[in-house]
Amino acid sequence: MSLFADYNLPFAIALGVMLLLGALQVIGLGDFDFGGDVDFDIDVDADAHIADPTSAGLGGALTTLLGLGKVPFFVWLMVFLFLFALIGMSVQDFAGELTGSPLYSWLAALIAGGTSIPVTATLVRPLGRIMPQDETSAVRLDSLVGKRGMVTDGKAKKGSPARTKVRDRFGMAHYVMVEPHEDASVIPAGDQVLLVRREGQTFFGVPLADRKLSSVE
Repeated sequence: MSLFADYNLPFAIALGVMLLLGALQVIGLGDFDFGGDVDFDIDVDADAHIADPTSAGLGGALTTLLGLGKVPFFVWLMVFLFLFALIGMSVQDFAGELTGSPLYSWLAALIAGGTSIPVTATLVRPLGRIMPQDETSAVRLDSLVGKRGMVTDGKAKKGSPARTKVRDRFGMAHYVMVEPHEDASVIPAGDQVLLVRREGQTFFGVPLADRKLSSVE
């Protein structure tokens, strides 16, 4: 059976997206924000550099069940797309041998999707154990410089940093303490900021509104 046949279209698209994302990541253009509202928050405040346990609950249980918290979301997505395509094409091959014709593409995609999710969760768990887990190292924190975030609590002003949410290249949310880069600037809660430098556990940022930059969380 051909990968590019109509009945394999969902799986061809999945493979295409996987290869495109992988290529962009390799050449350095893959700084994707997969954040949405999926809660992979890592708390790296000056006062506490451990994962925030308050993110538990139904959402936390669901992400744990799916294996979403074991590896960065980008890695999870790549594994899922590959398995979705592989399982889907296998289902179509089996259906063709059994009945003489493949399933409707939407039905095969439904079967493949339902099967790929638990298989992905199973595979990423051991993968997560061998991947680096120190999300709060100096290297990781430095990688947040140049990212955009949003002040979540209080006002950021000289000598008084405010808690700010910023996402890394994998879409994982970090909470860091941010002061304005310019002494006279004040950044209230809800405003977006561009992190321009870091000193110790404190970041310094430029308000996006002041600089008229495009604001993306």
